[in-house]
Amino acid sequence: MVRTARCLGIVLFQLGGPDTLDAIQPFLFNLFCDPDIIDFPFARIGRRPLAKLISTTRAKKVERHYSVIGGGSPIRRFTETQARALENELKFMGVNARCFVAMRYWHPFTAEAVEQLRAANCDEVILLPLYPHYSSTTVGSSLNEWNRHFPGGVPVHIVPSFYRDENYLDAVIEKIDEALGRFPAPRCPEIVFSAHSLPQSIIDKGDPYQRHCVATVEALRQRLGIDDTKLLLTFQSRFGNDEWLQPYTDATIKALAKRGVRRIAVVTPGFAADCLETLEEIAQENAEIFRHNGGEQFAAIPCLNDSDAGMDVIRTLVLRELQGWL
Repeated sequence: MVRTARCLGIVLFQLGGPDTLDAIQPFLFNLFCDPDIIDFPFARIGRRPLAKLISTTRAKKVERHYSVIGGGSPIRRFTETQARALENELKFMGVNARCFVAMRYWHPFTAEAVEQLRAANCDEVILLPLYPHYSSTTVGSSLNEWNRHFPGGVPVHIVPSFYRDENYLDAVIEKIDEALGRFPAPRCPEIVFSAHSLPQSIIDKGDPYQRHCVATVEALRQRLGIDDTKLLLTFQSRFGNDEWLQPYTDATIKALAKRGVRRIAVVTPGFAADCLETLEEIAQENAEIFRHNGGEQFAAIPCLNDSDAGMDVIRTLVLRELQGWL
């Protein structure tokens, strides 16, 4: 058992999501104002007006999607539950820990987390971005925002991307196995790995996100003992007219159904917590696409969320960081 009188601060990073329908437009405005996400032409002179226009235009359409899942994103609730559970587990182990949530585009914002951290007088800090796969648009953006607000003064340690972490892969396999148990034997479904897409231009600049996704899928295939015809990597959640990472999830699911595939399980382990992209886009829209084109059984596999397996991943990542300096 580790025991320390010093106060350890742990910050869990997420992009966040609007928790009410009224929050959708300002949430989108904050997202489109982020230069790590959207590289507008003439951004230096017109980013905020462009972000205002696009967020206002898209808000009504996005509102319909959030209405399907209860009027807001559950990502804050899941992340705060993860933070409280982690804090309690570490305190049980004798670690004087305080856990904070830092959302990129909606409350609690990173600036709020920094203020809470300073008020707690933490002696050292661990930053845990809850994105398994590194991208400048997720991990990079969150850490850039942290650096804009954190005044320094105490040691800060960053947990690296965990896309090939053994505990993470085991937790995803556990979720997959639970889902496969709902399909009638011996008819194993096609397994589709759906990751959030990115504009191809970001990948072309050297972003490693796609490589990380491929590495995760390959590691999962090895654990499941299946070939590449039974675990497909696809990309979802694109918008605009630019070229995005392919193959697209919705097009792949439609093609599989038309080809005669009758059972599909979709896993989204790139998301640490369920959100609009998993609960509505995958579990609702893509399920309807599959059935409309002849599919019969569709399973949207839940994210790790605050499950025992998911919490084991978070706890292990933090404890691994502790070993070197606590």
